[in-house]
Amino acid sequence: MAKQKYPVTEYRPYTLPIEFPILLLTGERWHISDQKSGRLHFHNCLELGICHSEHGIMEFEGRPTEFYANDISCIPKNLPHTTYSAKGCSSLWSYIFIDIDNLFWDNPSLRPLLSRLSMSDIPNFQYILHSNDYPKLASLIQYTFEELKEQPPQYELSVRSLIFSLLFEMIRIQNGQQTKHSDTKTIPSSESTLLIAPALNFIEKNYMNQFTIEKLADLCHLSETHFRRIFLQTMGSPPLEFVNNTRINKACVLLKTTQESILYIAEQVGFHTISSFNRCFSKAMGAPPREWRKQILFSEGKSEQGAIGIIEEYKGWL
Repeated sequence: MAKQKYPVTEYRPYTLPIEFPILLLTGERWHISDQKSGRLHFHNCLELGICHSEHGIMEFEGRPTEFYANDISCIPKNLPHTTYSAKGCSSLWSYIFIDIDNLFWDNPSLRPLLSRLSMSDIPNFQYILHSNDYPKLASLIQYTFEELKEQPPQYELSVRSLIFSLLFEMIRIQNGQQTKHSDTKTIPSSESTLLIAPALNFIEKNYMNQFTIEKLADLCHLSETHFRRIFLQTMGSPPLEFVNNTRINKACVLLKTTQESILYIAEQVGFHTISSFNRCFSKAMGAPPREWRKQILFSEGKSEQGAIGIIEEYKGWL
């Protein structure tokens, strides 16, 4: 029997700014060709886009969806997708990548609601939205793009407010779609669905707890050996290393935004011993946590008592 082949899906994480976890990609560079990629890819944050010209196809988990000029895309993190223009066309796009959890870290009550758009747990989620059908959304996203591009005084505060309004409008639209299609079944995922998506979602929600690799494999309905192989192939690192890097990323936020002790932070993010925390942190960040905290605060002209801000994972593109 021939060995079963699984689709290769690329993980393309973005490094977002420390203090302001929003990234704008715009300009002539972002023309999309009419050549279909042989691989889907996914990101580590929410992607919002707007098509400025031409038309083409977006595939979500292998399902094709048409887009046209002025359409808006909303792509949750960890969702495999690819984009290509219609034959003979070269569509032009602008994108915003957003880390919702870190952007609204100072308002914990908002994060569970806003994070729905990053986990795609809304049935019949609408990934492409036509601006003519949703003029308010189109206006908000266009204004957000302009603020990020022009960067007038106090633009970060303005953009934060716009993103807040934009995401709430998106949730209203998506919830409306859920109600509209309440009598229909959710579209099933195709065979090319990212196999390890259940594990990624579980890690994001439970990184502070102890769990086994076998548990993650079970969530994906894979044997542990097969799971480890697929995870390494997709994410570029073994499962345990990915879990520890997630914990380190969360620890960076606490180190920078609180005055809690190193021991307390290590326990909060899921490390049993301070020695294992120090070892993993030094490997990931290039310095022990105490030294890293001092370097970050010194670079910003702050003392340890004045810590405030956000940190994002530094991995770049894989």
